Amino acid sequence: MSNKKSNFGNNTALQVGIGGYIALIAAIIFFSGLLQNQESFIKFFDYTNVLGAFGGLGSLSEGAGTLASNFRGTGGSGARDGFLFSLTLTPAVMLALGVVKVVEDYDGLKAAQKLLTPILRPLMGIPGICGLALIATLQSTDTGASMTKDLYDNGEINDNERTIFSMFQFTGGACLTNYLSSGAALHGFLEVPMILPLILILVFKYLASFWARIYINLITKKKN
Repeated sequence: MSNKKSNFGNNTALQVGIGGYIALIAAIIFFSGLLQNQESFIKFFDYTNVLGAFGGLGSLSEGAGTLASNFRGTGGSGARDGFLFSLTLTPAVMLALGVVKVVEDYDGLKAAQKLLTPILRPLMGIPGICGLALIATLQSTDTGASMTKDLYDNGEINDNERTIFSMFQFTGGACLTNYLSSGAALHGFLEVPMILPLILILVFKYLASFWARIYINLITKKKN
């Protein structure tokens, strides 16, 4: 594991104006999914709604067979189907990185670093600049992964921090979206408040990152 220093190691030296904090708050709301089901125009300030969906290929009468929902078709396999699947991810990644770039230009990432490092550093061992990617990954695994890669490529997190953060992300990936959409079919059978299973998922996501952090510390001690 690499111990390369992050670019934003000196948190106290960061100077952030009011615009940076406004950009951070706007980005958090945008990626959080809070506005996804709104009926008014404010729903367009949500990542999923702006991302949209691929159009259908037409319609079939009842019992006439199966119609593909988008250009991937149905029944595909192998490298060809994988290639088309990768094309479906491209808009999500492009949109997320474009928004992050705008937020960065307004010092929103510096604001995240300054505000969230005192929380995320002792809790998970990652800098506050990961805060936006952390929120995004609760809604979309692809978005969170692309933002994390961008942070690493720009030297804002090191290899150890990337490993810890990845363990959090890919344990119950996109849990907020999946729980409130696919999991909705089971909500009627729950005998506990609906929020409790979601809290349990988040706890296990944190534990995955915690054990990754412990493992990295042990490996580091052995090397030293």
